[in-house]
Amino acid sequence: MKLNIARCGILFIFLLQAATVFAQTTELKGLVKDAYTNEPMPFVNIVIEGTNTGTTTNEDGEFIFQDLEPGFIQLQLSSIGYENKLSEEINISAVRPNYVEIAMQQKTTQLEEVQVTAGAFVRAGETPVSLRRIGIEQIEKGAGAARDLAKVLQSFPGVGGTVSFRNDLIVRGGGPSENRFFLDGIEIPVLNHFSTQGASGGPVGILNVDFIREVDFYSSAFPADRGGALSSVFEFKQIDANKEKPSFKATVGASELSLSTNTPLGEKTGALFSVRRSYLQFLFDQIGLPFLPTFNDFQFRTRTRFDQKNELILLGVGAIDQFELNPSPEPTEENRYTLKYLPSYEQWNYTVGASFKHFMDQNYYVLAVSRSHLNNVITKYEDNEEDNPDKLLNDYVSDEIQNRLRFELYSRPGDYTLRTGVNLESASYYNRTFTRIFRDGQPTEKNYRSEVDFMKFGAFGSLSRKFFEEKLDVRLGVRFDANTYSDEMNNPLEQFSPRFTFSYAFAPRFSLTFNTGRYYQLPPYTTLGFRDNAGNLVNKQNGLEYIHADHFVGGVEWRPNNHTRISVEGFLKNYRDYPFSVIDSVSLASKGGDFGVLGDEEVTSSSEGKAYGAELLIREKSPKGYSYILAYTWVNSQFTDINGDYIPSSWDSGHLLTFTFNKSFKKNWDFGLKWRYAGGLPYTPYDLERSERVQAWDVRGREYIDYRRFNEKRLEPFHQLDLRVDKTWLFPKFSLGVYLDIQNVYNKQNEQPPNLVQRLDEDGNPIITNPDAPVEEQRYDLKELASTSGTVLPTIGVILEF
Repeated sequence: MKLNIARCGILFIFLLQAATVFAQTTELKGLVKDAYTNEPMPFVNIVIEGTNTGTTTNEDGEFIFQDLEPGFIQLQLSSIGYENKLSEEINISAVRPNYVEIAMQQKTTQLEEVQVTAGAFVRAGETPVSLRRIGIEQIEKGAGAARDLAKVLQSFPGVGGTVSFRNDLIVRGGGPSENRFFLDGIEIPVLNHFSTQGASGGPVGILNVDFIREVDFYSSAFPADRGGALSSVFEFKQIDANKEKPSFKATVGASELSLSTNTPLGEKTGALFSVRRSYLQFLFDQIGLPFLPTFNDFQFRTRTRFDQKNELILLGVGAIDQFELNPSPEPTEENRYTLKYLPSYEQWNYTVGASFKHFMDQNYYVLAVSRSHLNNVITKYEDNEEDNPDKLLNDYVSDEIQNRLRFELYSRPGDYTLRTGVNLESASYYNRTFTRIFRDGQPTEKNYRSEVDFMKFGAFGSLSRKFFEEKLDVRLGVRFDANTYSDEMNNPLEQFSPRFTFSYAFAPRFSLTFNTGRYYQLPPYTTLGFRDNAGNLVNKQNGLEYIHADHFVGGVEWRPNNHTRISVEGFLKNYRDYPFSVIDSVSLASKGGDFGVLGDEEVTSSSEGKAYGAELLIREKSPKGYSYILAYTWVNSQFTDINGDYIPSSWDSGHLLTFTFNKSFKKNWDFGLKWRYAGGLPYTPYDLERSERVQAWDVRGREYIDYRRFNEKRLEPFHQLDLRVDKTWLFPKFSLGVYLDIQNVYNKQNEQPPNLVQRLDEDGNPIITNPDAPVEEQRYDLKELASTSGTVLPTIGVILEF
């Protein structure tokens, strides 16, 4: 059926190609302003990167390009006394107004000549080390990504994953709970639908890429104002709203329908609105899968410019997810296995926030407030008999609520750049847990309620300056964090987080970079709020502490021309005070890559770890219409066991190699390719003796892991080829885009850890090998079920813009 869909899609594309279409050009309007005063900048030279087409801003800082062909462009800007600027990628549409605002920074050292030599790539943000800028073209046209941001990130060095259908981000050997995400400066704790509580992964991203302007991805050297990360920080930046008239976009994607609008709401306010609804439940039901997921999400942003010195951004993002079991799936052993253990999920979350910015002379401040709420409900009945309360295995309800306040001051005192500020947060956690478990050779229950409220607070600052005609860039930063949860974490001096970065251009196209810093992260709320059946906060009693990691990063970058960037970085991360599972005797650093909950157990802050390796990035964006990224990472990730010995973590993939290629052709055709290779991840074999026991199996519905042999085995390497073809037709009042995305083109079956399944008798009942034995000694007859992932997956998407 999937291949027939692909043939129909190709036929549909060629039929449309035969239709009458209209060649159209369009225009781009914009405003250039000073980054610190917000004053419009007159007489700025602007050139479209890779061309000789240019213009100059007028006395009000405004500019206009006319007769542009639709597509993706970047602008190079130069002005006396200001640093050269290369804009983010701008998606030029033929059917909606195109508007952009660009901020430029004054030079700290005044040079005599102004040259536009930025090329296709630019170093940006807080740090010159371990920062990758991800443009909208890669997000929109990336093969195998289906316009999902988290999947696009897998094209970059240092980024691994778990299985192909999840968006867990494994950055430089760190776990999926070690990442932080910010949308226009507002933290969003949840990035994916059906998110793993306590971590960040899930199968589908929440953010609508129609509103994303660019993404800054930090794999180290985190900005001082972004706390709580051990492996990565992601800054998602949204586009500016139209100033003239509304536009709309409707999309039929790989798994959802979406509608978004970009519209003015008055003379001073512009807005972005989006809603999405999945149709996966219908597809999964038709092909006989054992579960039926449904997700909905919303996203909005308004920006009001009260005057030249004051502006306010309001934004929100949220989701409602439901995950039900299919009562009549295909009767395969794989589906029977899945139905036996898989629970039903209901999850909703939102983040709403406001950011007020006030500009002064050579400085400005930002006051940001936000609220985030995650509600997670998990239910499971033995044999899925939901009408029988005696069959209840798992009844879990949890809420996480954060109210955040952050003040930041950005200043340019003389030749220095200063950022400083404070943050305050109230955190509330609620948990009601009932779970039947098998422990110490007998069935028992985990049954408790927990409510925890505490305050978090922090202060931060960073100072930077360029020397030797801007060849040397030096940056210093500090951060303090603390909270009122316990005596072990309420002293900010105990969480002192210094960082130091420098970059030195020792030759015209060569530079050296170095960074070191200490970064702290609070353990998950599920760990902070865990109680035993007597109601004791056992992890608080165990002296739970902040996790911290010391980073050391060094590298060299070569830019052989204005369109190519080659960089090599080596990295070392040393972890301390990581939560260590008392029951399983493994570090929580190796958990979190599956559905459900991470950290809802007794732990001690006793695990240590290290992740080290090297990255190679070759990236080219040619003016001839093609671009590619070749990213290779060698990584070794280890954490201590109960004896203090280092063993491979669950993210110790060894080698990661990704090649991504995109090419634009005439008549609005685009082609994309992505090939990924990842070394096999370690895994822990099952405990057959424990799994066979009837009382043990009945409360879990699947095999038990033998943590005494943690990560003793390793899977075969993973590799996959994805292809994508895009075609856009332009009409007088609207545009129509169609894409065909084929994942896993050569149908690679990637190995997964083996499972156990019950053998059944002729009547479909599980076989007990010793039915006459006492119930506590009875055992099921189990057999191994080989497990693989991967299938050819063609997807047709339709994008209508009007």
